[in-house]
Amino acid sequence: MLTIVVITIIIAVLFDFLNGMNDAANSIATVVSTKVLSPFMAVLWAAFFNFAAVFFFGITVATTIGKGIVEPSIINEYVILGGLLGAIAWVYVCTRLGMPISVSHALIGGLMGPALLIGGPSAILTSGITKILIFIVLSPLIGIILGYFIMIFTLVIFRKAHPRNVDKSFRFLQLASSAVFSMAHGSNDAQKTMGIIAILLFSTGQLGPEFYVPTWVIFTCYTAISLGTLAGGRKVIKTLGSGLTKLKPVQGFSAETAGAITIIASTLGGIPVSTTHTITGAIMGVGLTKRISAIRWGIAGNIIVAWIFTIPGTMLLGGGTYWLISLFI
Repeated sequence: MLTIVVITIIIAVLFDFLNGMNDAANSIATVVSTKVLSPFMAVLWAAFFNFAAVFFFGITVATTIGKGIVEPSIINEYVILGGLLGAIAWVYVCTRLGMPISVSHALIGGLMGPALLIGGPSAILTSGITKILIFIVLSPLIGIILGYFIMIFTLVIFRKAHPRNVDKSFRFLQLASSAVFSMAHGSNDAQKTMGIIAILLFSTGQLGPEFYVPTWVIFTCYTAISLGTLAGGRKVIKTLGSGLTKLKPVQGFSAETAGAITIIASTLGGIPVSTTHTITGAIMGVGLTKRISAIRWGIAGNIIVAWIFTIPGTMLLGGGTYWLISLFI
């Protein structure tokens, strides 16, 4: 059993790496598209602040993932393994295609698939899933609203300033907003893998009678997501950074600030949200301050379709992978 546990932990860390690789675009798409940083410097910047989040945030999201998605009593190393492999397959394909999907929801769907096979609908914790489903809708909406109003507020404040001076000032301010957004991303997303590893260790008797997240798990997950961010996801960066709408530094600052506020508030509330959903909504909100036609709605529609199919798709992949594994155990 210990061998399977170790293999599953390694795969979980790989998933965390892919999470950073796909979601690197969320952290740096705007700062790259506005040419404040080169892609190489941007991924270094984002990776550093992804890891820095380890010193500022707790483990509320990790606890939600570990104990709030599926019934803990049915979880074992094979359930986690099947769910992770299903999620990894989905994330890898979507990253290769340049689709900024929710890695968080891929993980949640991956876990739900095996749970439904084992225990049926009663194996799913309705309260936790309901909260996540609500925020699938709310997080991009909040991002749109905050992005719109922060952009309007900024335009009002700097309405008499020369455009060249505004652009110059916000090139520096966007470095700060990008750093805060990267910290927000690291804080929410790294905790999801922490929760998976912690519940795996707990369910196999490695933690003792009480659930907690070991320190080594916390630092391992933050390291993995930071390294994944370094690897980047260039196609996704292109989709988010210039595919949805054209951005200038002031707009990039507004979008990142809106996204960071939404994600940090969710993290403190223990809600595993999608950083992809949030920053996409924020970028759209900023674009709406120009005109509705400034948003490339065809691209936005393709992203929304990918969001809709992520949980059902990973449920099938996770459940199918678990079923195949069960044939050999």
